[in-house]
Amino acid sequence: MTPKAAPPPVASAGKSAIGTADLVFKNITRTAGIGLLVLIAAIAIFLVLRATHALSANTGHFLTTQEWFPNETPPKFGVAATLFGTVVTAAIAMIIAVPVAVGIALFITVYAPRQLASILGYIVDLLAAVPSVVYGLWGLIVLAPNMKGVQLWLNDYLGWIPLFNADSVGRSFLVAGVVLAIMILPIVAALSREVFLQVPIAHREAALALGATRWEMIRTAVLPYGKPGVISASMLGLGRAMGETIAVALVLPASFKISWHWLEPAGNTIAANVANGWGEANSIGQGALIASGLVLFIVTMIVNIIARAIIARRRDFSGSSA
Repeated sequence: MTPKAAPPPVASAGKSAIGTADLVFKNITRTAGIGLLVLIAAIAIFLVLRATHALSANTGHFLTTQEWFPNETPPKFGVAATLFGTVVTAAIAMIIAVPVAVGIALFITVYAPRQLASILGYIVDLLAAVPSVVYGLWGLIVLAPNMKGVQLWLNDYLGWIPLFNADSVGRSFLVAGVVLAIMILPIVAALSREVFLQVPIAHREAALALGATRWEMIRTAVLPYGKPGVISASMLGLGRAMGETIAVALVLPASFKISWHWLEPAGNTIAANVANGWGEANSIGQGALIASGLVLFIVTMIVNIIARAIIARRRDFSGSSA
């Protein structure tokens, strides 16, 4: 006898419900992703349209002119000085904050006892929520006067380096960079801590079982696994440092010149210039400020694209820690 064919499987109600939920969730996430792209494109279009009139009326070169006189007749302005200040202060902040933040994250996740780690983690998270105006006021009233001794020491012993050579010291790029470093340090430390906590216990135990010291375990098991996440956290901190407004506006004296002497009281950034100049700007001035915001938008996008390219080289870990 020919065996009868088995009846086709009947989908249960539970599987059908799961399939519907997956489809709904997929459509929601797809809509969110497309909406984010549309929002970014809308911001870029808005900036370009609002900046076109001011750029056409500008008598200077927007990318190389250091002066900023958009309210004059004829207007003359450029983003060179503010873009330079934005890059310099953000670079100083990253150089100071990232190593310290990674060290804090490693201490909390590897070295500190559980109770102490919990307290330190709570403090780091709390510092990340402090408003930027508080950091700015602290930098203006407390940090700037008390950093004069450090700046004079740098000028005396490292003055042969142009960056630390100054005729006078005060509210400088260095002070602004330190304020930004303190602001972004909790963000980078908190995210790095969460990344290091995701390292499989088996990786750590295997390194220790092979005779590695605790530092060798960190170097061979923890840091390679968490590298993409640390890069992502650093880029998030860099984005905040480049876009910070109030704290930098309170610390820097808002001068428009490119100075390689980072201890002198001079400098400005794009975000601080927008905050300081928007209230008294005419239509051309507002367009000029929006044009500078467009430059900051483009620079931030380029930095994030570079960061994603670096993370993509570590595809084996990027899915779990980026």
